[in-house]
Amino acid sequence: MGIEIKNFSYKYPLEDKNVLENLNLKIETGEFWAIVGKNGSGKTTFCNALRRFVPDFYKGEVTGKIVIDGKNLKDFNPKELVTKVGFVFQNPFTQISGVKDTVFEEIAYGLENLAVEKEKIIKRVNETLKLLEIEHLKDKNPQEMSGGQKQRVALASIIVMDPEILVIDEPTSQLDPKGTQDIFKIINIMAKKGKTIILVEHKLELIAEYAEKIVVLDEGKIILSGDKKEILNNRLLEEKGIGMPQYSKLAYELIKVGKAKFEEIPITKGKTVELLKK
Repeated sequence: MGIEIKNFSYKYPLEDKNVLENLNLKIETGEFWAIVGKNGSGKTTFCNALRRFVPDFYKGEVTGKIVIDGKNLKDFNPKELVTKVGFVFQNPFTQISGVKDTVFEEIAYGLENLAVEKEKIIKRVNETLKLLEIEHLKDKNPQEMSGGQKQRVALASIIVMDPEILVIDEPTSQLDPKGTQDIFKIINIMAKKGKTIILVEHKLELIAEYAEKIVVLDEGKIILSGDKKEILNNRLLEEKGIGMPQYSKLAYELIKVGKAKFEEIPITKGKTVELLKK
């Protein structure tokens, strides 16, 4: 059934205008969506709305509604919500609890709060440590790790809860290129397990490689949405200062100078090479 966003608008307390304006979007179960837009376009607020931090925590005014699997988001109780929607924050430092002495205990913390049996907790934490390739960190103090390590632990603490929907806000902001690739591989594994993924990310080449669908936000409004092949090479992205994958830019430049013709504007390296060979 998935997620349906209907005429959704939101305004922070003391603000004059809506930060999200009349959003309408349907996300099917198991789809991998990426949200792109300039800073200040409403991406993080959009994520906060999906996890009900807006308006529960931030307060403010909401109109319209978000429906998940046929049920209004505002009608979920806290326990239902935490197992339905997992949220990985942009800043891992805000996600680490600060009350646990080891990574193992930190990852187990959410399951403990749900009163999951001890044996199940140990099994699920070990599986998650292995999946994220952070078994070597399990006895470390979370407060003494690097930003990149904390980012992985923050992701692990959500994956271990096994939510149906993963909302992930710029997970690679603390990571080097290898760490970034590693995180995208993990997110891709979750997508292949049938999880619904909603990802905010600036790295358009990686979005082009992994995501299926794209939402483009500009000043709180959805200006484009749909299949990545139709969105990421749209010149409106350049006009709005969001940018587009370097491979699309290259194709447009080659066409402009008369060096190549393309039956479609590619968005990935692999497709660019394939089309140039033709």
